[in-house]
Amino acid sequence: MKSDDVIFVAGGADTILGRAITRSLRAAGYTSVLDGEGLQLDDANAVTSFFSRTRPRRIFHAAGCSGGIEANRRYPASLMLDNLAAITNVFAAARASRIEKLVYLASSCCYPRNAPQPMHPSSLFTGPVEPTNEAYASAKLSGITLCRAIHDEDGLSFIAAIPANTFAPDDDFSEEDSHVIGALIRRMHFAVEERASSVTLWGTGSPRREFLPVDDIASAAIHVMNRYAGPEPINLGGGVDLSIAELAAEIADVVGFKGAIQFDPSKPDGMPRKVLDAARLFDLGWKPSIPFRKALADTYDGFKSTLAVHS
Repeated sequence: MKSDDVIFVAGGADTILGRAITRSLRAAGYTSVLDGEGLQLDDANAVTSFFSRTRPRRIFHAAGCSGGIEANRRYPASLMLDNLAAITNVFAAARASRIEKLVYLASSCCYPRNAPQPMHPSSLFTGPVEPTNEAYASAKLSGITLCRAIHDEDGLSFIAAIPANTFAPDDDFSEEDSHVIGALIRRMHFAVEERASSVTLWGTGSPRREFLPVDDIASAAIHVMNRYAGPEPINLGGGVDLSIAELAAEIADVVGFKGAIQFDPSKPDGMPRKVLDAARLFDLGWKPSIPFRKALADTYDGFKSTLAVHS
């Protein structure tokens, strides 16, 4: 990318990853970064008009609603439709504009439930995904498929990048829609406030997840935009691999919760393990740089800031 390229970050004002990419680009000296604030990505006419008016040449697609197991259980159609609309409308406008390059941020839940670990892009589409997020994953898989289809039909550089689980100080900490780290921080914080002797968490605690701070994923996405041109999807990983039980213990320590951590195996676990094979990304010269524990502490500080705003 050139410093004066017009760069559109779809989701740049609405998602934690979009905001992180926008923030990182501006800090790196890119002068024409558009975050699309107020742009309704589910409105095809609005997206077409935005492209005609701003003429972006590079696009990061980090848009679309997401959530944890409970959000996926309660709102599968809403999540799928929101993501499909954003993909369809942005990709169609980018294709019509013959943009120079698009990096689409998919999700590690696109991988089959029983994919070999660590997960390699060659495993995509080789088996069924985890049932608890099937609708959301299907939408994200459509984006991956469309990247390849546009590459094959039009010769345009549409790249699918698959990030590890992420978290950030500006995360969603709501009771219903948060991902695992946001949800655990909330639970542990209020357990401390209520002087609870224990907390009970969903599942067995045994599933393993890879976690990478959002600013590291933003850095990896920008690195891919600048250095990767292949048609195959690329993983954005290299973070910390923990079981949910281990993660809960880490968060309890950060928050200061001293009670017992229990698990309810009658609740769903989700996918048994999700760890990404990031060898291709590492071969491009990228490595993560943010210590996991520091990122957790910063995220907890972000959660406390949200409480202060609403108090």
